[in-house]
Amino acid sequence: MAPQHGPRRARIAFSDSAAKQLGNITSEAEIHALDRALVVVSVDPDVGEPISGDTAGPQLRQYTDDIEQVRVLYFVTALRTIIIWGSRNLSAVQADVGM
Repeated sequence: MAPQHGPRRARIAFSDSAAKQLGNITSEAEIHALDRALVVVSVDPDVGEPISGDTAGPQLRQYTDDIEQVRVLYFVTALRTIIIWGSRNLSAVQADVGM
């Protein structure tokens, strides 16, 4: 009998601004928190709330994990690839992502 696999995860890519933010993360706890949020989004890309705005392009969404204090901004492409637009810790210490 073939092993059963869970749902297929979406592929994740990072915008230039999100990649820059990743380079600034130095804390193991922050990396772990972001990792957990990315797993949630990759398993269920519709989990985030839509952010109102221009409807001409893909819908920008946000996923917030209040326990890990992470907010991830992303959109899903037609091929179900998740593009991470940016993320930030919910504390006031880090700057928000400019869009």
